[in-house]
Amino acid sequence: MSQLVECIPNFSEARRPEVVDEIAAAVSSVEGAQLLDRSSDLDHNRTVLTFAGPPEAVEEAAFRAIKKASELIDLNHHAGAHPRIGAADVVPFVPLSGISMEECVALARRLGNRVGNELHIPVYLYEHAATRPERANLENLRRGQYEGLKTEIEHNVERAPDFGPARLGPAGATVIGARNPLIAFNVYLTSADVDVAKKIARAIRQSSGGMRFVKALGLLVDGRAQVSINLTDFRESPLGRVVELIRREAARYGLDIHHSELVGLIPQEALVDAAVWYTQLDGFSPDQILESKLYRSGTASEHSLRDSASFLDQVAAPTAAPGGGSAAAHAGALGAALTEMVAGLTIGKAKYGAVEAEMLAVRLQAHKLRLELSQAVEDDAAAFEAVLGAYKLPKATKAEQLTRNAAINQAMSSAARVPLHTATSAVQVMELAARCARDGNVNAIIDAVSGATMARAALNAASYNVRINLQGLPEESTSARMLDDLKDLEARGDSIDQQIRKTLLERVKLA
Repeated sequence: MSQLVECIPNFSEARRPEVVDEIAAAVSSVEGAQLLDRSSDLDHNRTVLTFAGPPEAVEEAAFRAIKKASELIDLNHHAGAHPRIGAADVVPFVPLSGISMEECVALARRLGNRVGNELHIPVYLYEHAATRPERANLENLRRGQYEGLKTEIEHNVERAPDFGPARLGPAGATVIGARNPLIAFNVYLTSADVDVAKKIARAIRQSSGGMRFVKALGLLVDGRAQVSINLTDFRESPLGRVVELIRREAARYGLDIHHSELVGLIPQEALVDAAVWYTQLDGFSPDQILESKLYRSGTASEHSLRDSASFLDQVAAPTAAPGGGSAAAHAGALGAALTEMVAGLTIGKAKYGAVEAEMLAVRLQAHKLRLELSQAVEDDAAAFEAVLGAYKLPKATKAEQLTRNAAINQAMSSAARVPLHTATSAVQVMELAARCARDGNVNAIIDAVSGATMARAALNAASYNVRINLQGLPEESTSARMLDDLKDLEARGDSIDQQIRKTLLERVKLA
């Protein structure tokens, strides 16, 4: 199964197009790395490149781009509206298909080590790759920007890099990590009053008590007040609602939105969700999109594991993966889908008005879990392929044996953690399904129970996969912690089963 990863590096240059051309050319020079988008903002003095491909090609392209940027950009002579600490300021990897977040973390750390050692650039790891909780947030790493970091890095142990020297050269430092898809966009107001933009940014961003997964800054760009936004989870905080909140906040100051602009690329799902929300298409299904229908009918040439028929064919094939772990995740995704359906059948019914808010929350959470478990189908298969690959490494010399053993241990650890995550998500689905069975539309109670049953099957199958993979790990403390977590999940599953049986007896007299 092919792996596909995305990289979206941000470079501190936009006003010299010839420099951006060379950096983009460095990316395109790597076979297999496909440059998808190039977005430059003159006021921010910042360029975002988006490219994707197999992990090895994307990793090499990212290294070449960082190297080229370090040769051509001197932050001592750089100015722009956007915060920055490096020529290649931030380099995130995003798993697209056939690759897990854990593998992207390993990719980020491998690249960070190489950049630090070969280019002598300080590297900080962030988001899922962060080595310390406080470094997961990019804003913490950018505190003081290039000028402040240049002073602190040599004397403040809290600002020591993860890789590379504890001193800044003209290329500054680079932040490398692994994260989920992010939407970067700017909203311009009908005013040049940057103070209003800053107030709106403060009102909407999570760090100031606003919407979750929203990061925002107020800036003055091209003579107009701008709210610059990073939306880190568009499923939890949908794009349309963020924009509408900005519109309402602007109205408090007698202003409106002049226009918005997208930085880089955006998932299609985010735009569809925004369109559905604004047009109030109650009961909308993605199957009502013409292109989606054509794709699912076989008009498109490629299908992922998440396509049900294709997935079943691949499980049935005489190959080692996808196997039991992927099947467990698929069962959990089915359970989440049924739960989402029952919540949807409850929303908008006058009889269930008292629980509508609860069902709206359940539907949103079930949707998120369905997507996570669908991704886990591919993650589990990829983790098993990594195990097979590790066992195939050469072992003729002592050094090769040590390398091979380390690779096997890392692969086995990942192969255990993926189904443990599946088990965790499965229990969460069971809890949501139990709430639907208890409070949701009684005409769909058996669908809710069926969802819980599918999720329980996912929990059971994932548990067996965790246990068998832990047998290959030499680290007893790690195995013990994971087994303790697993036992807690199984106990929660047993308790939910009992709740559901009680609910069936009370609501429909089904023993």
